Amino acid sequence: MKTIKLFCSSWRALPRLACFFAIAIAANAENAQLKSNFNQPGNILIADQFNNRVIEADKSGHIVWSFGLGSNDFSSNSIIGVNDAERVGTYTLMAGMGAPAGLLSQSPKGAPDNRVLVVDASGKIIWQYGQFGKTGAGPDLLNNPMQCTFLENNNILIADQGNNRIIEVNFAKQIIWEYPNIHTSASDRLSNPSAAELLKNGNILISDQGNSRAIEVTRAHKVVNTFSAGGTVSILAFASRLENGHTLLTDSGNARIVEVDSNDLVVWQYFTGTNPLSVAGPLPTRAVRLSDGDTLISDQFNNRVIKIDQAGHLVASYGLPLVGGGTFGNNVGYNLHSTQNGLCAPADAKIIGDYTGLTSPFTTPVACNFADKH
Repeated sequence: MKTIKLFCSSWRALPRLACFFAIAIAANAENAQLKSNFNQPGNILIADQFNNRVIEADKSGHIVWSFGLGSNDFSSNSIIGVNDAERVGTYTLMAGMGAPAGLLSQSPKGAPDNRVLVVDASGKIIWQYGQFGKTGAGPDLLNNPMQCTFLENNNILIADQGNNRIIEVNFAKQIIWEYPNIHTSASDRLSNPSAAELLKNGNILISDQGNSRAIEVTRAHKVVNTFSAGGTVSILAFASRLENGHTLLTDSGNARIVEVDSNDLVVWQYFTGTNPLSVAGPLPTRAVRLSDGDTLISDQFNNRVIKIDQAGHLVASYGLPLVGGGTFGNNVGYNLHSTQNGLCAPADAKIIGDYTGLTSPFTTPVACNFADKH
């Protein structure tokens, strides 16, 4: 109880809802710790997009935790068309865009979701922004949220793609910062933004997907850097700032992961579609540089997550083997126990405990829970 009191006292200037959220986190932390295979550093967290779930697997691909009921469930009990997932303490932050009409045979009319969720270890939703089945730009509404980042100040950055904006939201569901604003010039506005990361210098790195670029903007809405691999990027799905000062870009339209220096010059690249059994346009959606120097790639329409080393050699793979054919390939699968029995368009993958190049929500060690942070 002492931990909870200390935690809440630091929230006195925040809305009451935030304090309730803090108590829920502290109260559930002990239950989460009872699951010895849950939330282990080195496990992989995958947004298994059209299986409508987020899963955590160990290094062998064995699924140790999941949220969502599978590719045939289009209720609010799942995260429909999940794009992004991040483990924060023992909690999971995730964003779902829903399923567009005409894409999935299970839901030919589509299924809007438009929610950013925080889920506890038991699968209970303890906070959300946006509404299931509703689309909009007003209070507590989103339009195709593509990605979300938990910040050190306990707010959440959301790439609200359909509304062409990045918003920072607090637990009281108030928008406290937004890009662009009414003064932003036409050339600096966004087109289908797909991600946003808070950099150590306080700027925001935005993946401006429709404009095939990443832009670094200040809190005062000034663009200070642009990255596009010399104008060669097509569909910029994700960007992150590496510890060496370079920027890692997911060049989805070219099925390429490309690292550029501060002058936007290419220093490293890898193509995910070179395998003869790859689909023609795998459209990778996420590449994350890991602490060991390897790169974790969500090779979306090849229905796999792969880990490669700096030489481009395959180190690990999650999902069924490639067999080629079709938009989604023929290696789509769904299984409750192992990623190696199939994924469906995995849109994001991260290694638990590894925030290399990403926005860390903690100043203290990642293994702690929220209560420990305060």
